[in-house]
Amino acid sequence: MTKDVIALTPEMPDLPTLLAGLYAGGPDLGVNTTADGAVVQLCAPDGRPLVSVETPILVQVPGETTRLLDHPVADGPVWWTEARASTAVAEAARLAGSFAGRLATVLGGTVWPPEAATTDVVPLTTDVSAIPAPATGSPAVDVLTATTAVVIQDRPLIAMTSWLSDALRSATGSNRALQIVTPPTARLTLPTRTALRGLPNRWVVQDPEHGYYDGLSGAVLHWKNGTFTPVQDEQGATRVAEAFAPVPDTGDRQLILTLRTRHAADENLVLGLALETTLRHLTVAPPAGWSTAEPVNLPWSTRQLTDLARTRAPRPTWLVAVGHPGRPALATLRVLRTPAGVEEDITLALGYGGDETPPLDAVEELATVLDAEHGLVTLLTSLRAARRDLTVPPSLEAPPVPVAFTLGSAEAEAIGQARAGRPPLGLLPTRLSLASRPALHYPLGDGTDPDAWSTFQRLIRHLSTPRQTQRN
Repeated sequence: MTKDVIALTPEMPDLPTLLAGLYAGGPDLGVNTTADGAVVQLCAPDGRPLVSVETPILVQVPGETTRLLDHPVADGPVWWTEARASTAVAEAARLAGSFAGRLATVLGGTVWPPEAATTDVVPLTTDVSAIPAPATGSPAVDVLTATTAVVIQDRPLIAMTSWLSDALRSATGSNRALQIVTPPTARLTLPTRTALRGLPNRWVVQDPEHGYYDGLSGAVLHWKNGTFTPVQDEQGATRVAEAFAPVPDTGDRQLILTLRTRHAADENLVLGLALETTLRHLTVAPPAGWSTAEPVNLPWSTRQLTDLARTRAPRPTWLVAVGHPGRPALATLRVLRTPAGVEEDITLALGYGGDETPPLDAVEELATVLDAEHGLVTLLTSLRAARRDLTVPPSLEAPPVPVAFTLGSAEAEAIGQARAGRPPLGLLPTRLSLASRPALHYPLGDGTDPDAWSTFQRLIRHLSTPRQTQRN
């Protein structure tokens, strides 16, 4: 398994400190840079990378290290310096631990995982010349074939780090699948879960008793022709692993809001306000922070978020945002330039324990505000039985159940108020204003009836049917 080691320090590691850590293997090992200097590598004498270290980042968001590592640190900002060891060389993991331990010793910080920390010199005894050279220059990718980039992770929570984000982007750009291999004790963050949605990308769980299986579908997998593929029986059906058992219902719930907004593309546009409004409405507080990867390291700022999206336009921008520690809240936001303007696709999840009540009664008022002030196109609200901490285990989880669907006023007008306002389903929407062009809010249930999906699908088919077809 790959060994990821993180030094958490109150001060930024300067160049002399980084070099002191990198020479944990003695003077015979070399140091070079890659990714335009963003990654520093400790290398064997033949140039083979042993440990790759990403540029330190300042995490200024409260609770973020605890969320991702279950490793609380002292209050205040912390520098996160992550080292990734090669899986091909036995000493690489101990070299990564010694690098992180030296940084923490010099700067007064801590190491995750704690047992990896050391300051020992780790001599290279492996004959690296007998080991095939890696087929990829990406530090995150452990195995690269013609069709697949395989990333091996052994951390308890698999976050969408910049390492992983770069690996996904590179794999997509070369028409490869990204497949992440973990032990069965690992869980995914929601951004990682979202990124792996859709084949051929996979979460591959390596179970010591049951072999390999897909952590999201349960399909039994095997390595064939350079990729992990499902094992099929004689009838061609895919088998489901025994380990992919249903998760017991603990009473935890996740409230999930999926919304799209649309704005005119002008110089006064400020992005992120719809997400901020949503979190304020449901939790009182705005987002705590945002970033282009995990850990989320920047304090919440709609101005900085907008500036980043402008510099990347017309390319899309993908971001992560988190709430404050008291209420688990995690969102992904995708900004996209379209012929109609600038659109924001937002998925927000909030976690609630068995003794907490998700604020379903607040959604209608929220939808009214989003339509009046933030260009709401659609809003789907759903509820699911899932972990309060918003992480994804490699087990069968119940799908979300729709609670309500809201059609923004402009979208309802484009469809036709008569058609949108009177679906032939016995499902009368609530008009969210007294104006002649109101937004329409369709109640679908309380989040406990799976049949709500059928009702929602019939509603979407009705709203999507061209007017001429309906008249016929």
